Amino acid sequence: MQKISCTLLALFGFISLSAQAADNISGQFASQFNVAQTLAADYLQEAKKSDKHAALSAEAGRAFYTKKVVMDGKELSCSACHTDNPANEGKHNETGKPIKPVAISANPEAFSDIKKVEKNFAKHCRELYGKDCSAQDKGNYLTYLLSVK
Repeated sequence: MQKISCTLLALFGFISLSAQAADNISGQFASQFNVAQTLAADYLQEAKKSDKHAALSAEAGRAFYTKKVVMDGKELSCSACHTDNPANEGKHNETGKPIKPVAISANPEAFSDIKKVEKNFAKHCRELYGKDCSAQDKGNYLTYLLSVK
């Protein structure tokens, strides 16, 4: 009887720890999701400075994500490296290096560091479009990535 009690106690302890770990992971996801939502809202406020009727759109964000430009004879877009489904792992089109998913549902840390987000937007927007992306574009892009399950 004591052996069964110890086994049950150990099992309940494991279940409890597993539940706590799951809560922690879902809590981390919620926190990162909130950072991305806050950042999108900040971009919207910035966009409203030039257009008081500005609104964020996941559909416009998807169009931005898949928008193709031709550079040096190559068709490029966000989706060229990150795949048509941003929840999937991508691959750099020149180096072949794996790229973590950009969808927050698949990679909660993707937009957790605001400075890194801004650095990546600056780098990639200049690479693809030869200019900084607008606050509207950034907000739409994040809105789209937040909608991907």
